[in-house]
Amino acid sequence: MSSRKGRKDAARVVREQLARERRRKRTLWISLGAVVVLVVAGLIGWSVWSSQESEEFTAPPGANDAGTGIVVGSGPVTVDIYEDYLCPACKQFEQASGGTIEQLVSEGKVRVVYHPVAYLNRFSSTEYSTRSSAASGCAAEGGRFTEFGKALFERQPPEGGAGLSDDELIDIGAGVGLDRDAFGTCVRDGKYRSWTAHVTAEASRANITGTPSILVDGQPVREWTPENITAAVEAAGR
Repeated sequence: MSSRKGRKDAARVVREQLARERRRKRTLWISLGAVVVLVVAGLIGWSVWSSQESEEFTAPPGANDAGTGIVVGSGPVTVDIYEDYLCPACKQFEQASGGTIEQLVSEGKVRVVYHPVAYLNRFSSTEYSTRSSAASGCAAEGGRFTEFGKALFERQPPEGGAGLSDDELIDIGAGVGLDRDAFGTCVRDGKYRSWTAHVTAEASRANITGTPSILVDGQPVREWTPENITAAVEAAGR
């Protein structure tokens, strides 16, 4: 009798252990399912937010239809210039080839689209790339985009620091003929930060991986010397 009771007790213990194991596995799968749902929801939310960040923007006057850059000139050949105002190589490009670009515009040969991207925020403690690009939108609003951009490169701060302050950006703008009050309000309010996010996101989608990047009628100019740019423009215009 006691032997039969012992077997029943043992069987009951085994059943209880199996039941506990099933409950543990069911709880584990429910938990994993919840994690997967949260991850998927997070990815969807990030995608939606990212899309909104690049779609909800105010483009400054002078921007192209897509809002991805400021247009200068109206020639038959389109030159796209992707620059970051914190990028040392972009400063070198402007010093070496900026005059050539200006000449091509004045001769009516090119339509230049400047894309002031914010790729180098990680090299500034104050998101200088974004702030300077947004300020260039304010300069475009005041009709001094190219003058302001040129002045920014002349006063380019070193990477790894805070960059120029908003007050310094406003001083530069006033120095190139922008109304200090209107330009200053635009800069401090960050009016074109959403535009900068859009320009940067669209440049990334277009596989622009570095700055400066120069395209002539959609074809990249690998070495952006004055001679190469001029030759590419002439070839595209034939």
